[in-house]
Amino acid sequence: MSAAFLFLGISANAQNDEWTLQECIAYALDNNISIKQSALDVDLADIQISDAFGNFLPGLNANASNFWNTGLTQNITTGILQTQTTRNFSAGVTAGVSLFDGLRNIKQYQYAKMAKLASQYSLEQMKDDIALFVANSYLQVLFNKENLKVIQSQYAITMEQLERVEELVEAGAVPRGDLLEIKANAASEEQRMIVAENQIEISLVALAQTLLIENYKDFDIAERDYDVFGHEILDVPVSEVIETAEEERYEVKVAEMNQELSKKELEIARGAYYPTLDGFFRYNTRESDAGRFVAGGLDPDEPYREIGFVEGTREVVVAPNQMTTLGDPLPFFEQLQLNDGISYGVQLNVPIFNGFATRNSVKRSKVNVLRSEYQLEQTRLDLEANVYQAYTDAKGAIKAYEAALVALDAQVLAYDYATERYNVGLTNAFDFSQAKFNLENAQSEVLRTKYDYIFKLKVLELYFGVPVTDLKF
Repeated sequence: MSAAFLFLGISANAQNDEWTLQECIAYALDNNISIKQSALDVDLADIQISDAFGNFLPGLNANASNFWNTGLTQNITTGILQTQTTRNFSAGVTAGVSLFDGLRNIKQYQYAKMAKLASQYSLEQMKDDIALFVANSYLQVLFNKENLKVIQSQYAITMEQLERVEELVEAGAVPRGDLLEIKANAASEEQRMIVAENQIEISLVALAQTLLIENYKDFDIAERDYDVFGHEILDVPVSEVIETAEEERYEVKVAEMNQELSKKELEIARGAYYPTLDGFFRYNTRESDAGRFVAGGLDPDEPYREIGFVEGTREVVVAPNQMTTLGDPLPFFEQLQLNDGISYGVQLNVPIFNGFATRNSVKRSKVNVLRSEYQLEQTRLDLEANVYQAYTDAKGAIKAYEAALVALDAQVLAYDYATERYNVGLTNAFDFSQAKFNLENAQSEVLRTKYDYIFKLKVLELYFGVPVTDLKF
């Protein structure tokens, strides 16, 4: 499992209730920070889809400016350079739409939808990994608790033996060395109980930290016996488990989707080879505070002026000589109405040479396609190896558990036999203590192999496509 599983960001208040395994897993799936971060990736993928869809829509932009010119500038009315201060206003609206862009907008939209699916696969994979991590931590606490009970039960037997041997020593029936041996065993068992209690506390703290529960003292798990079941999967051929894992496991789906994404990126890069065609529509208008020429009547000094003559008769042609004066500008909105105009059309851009940028982009995309193919192949190889390992581990774990049960039965018989011999004085306290110590080890080994098998079996079930929420403990 990835080391990232250690960073399970679950924020919780201390609780006095005992937590079941299902509650811990459900709580982790709902509150884990890593899962929330993966969920944010899905949200970002939705935004990316929205961006890609927006590329199909027309763009609309408005602009307006109001500026002053001060100093030597051209009078827009007379055309004469003069020192003046004038104000000018202009405004416009522009609409544009992409008519053809080498199909890149369509490819981008397809890419965005595929990227969201990849994010969803990554989210589900994160949930599976975190659930297994929580389960492993939980089962470790259970093992430590059960192991303490074994030591406590053996300690209780030792204390009974201690009382009996003290009476026998006082009666002179057994040597004092037997009493000292039993006292030494009692002290050793007390030490082991302290160690076992510390291991319980440490494993509980580790699980609480996994859930980010700050008050470790009030955190505990529900103690119940977890049965060993679901071993039918071990009767399924490993090849079938591998085949199912390749179809169901999210790491393969993520790798496959990454391959498809790299191929789509190559299509997008190739789209830059094609011409682009854009349509546009613009509306513009303007206004100024500069004065305007207005008619002022006939010039009294020269009311008429020659404008030509009649060819043939050479008769002079005259026209009224109107005087003009510089008057006030027209009202603001009237100028906007008189000075407006529109333009529209299409623009074609043909890529000819851009410093090998497009060609190199295509080459990089081809390399990424090959890289994703290799990554997919490696993912499948890793998955196959992991399934083989999980299958072998589960097979070995059940054999170890069954062997531990057989060894426990043998140690129980050996302990009963040693007890009978010790009670009639046919063996010493040391041999009896060894038999009891061997029984304790056998009991602990049964617990260890049991919980180890339960966890490894669940790992195999997960590879076989059982949803994490359907795992039975």
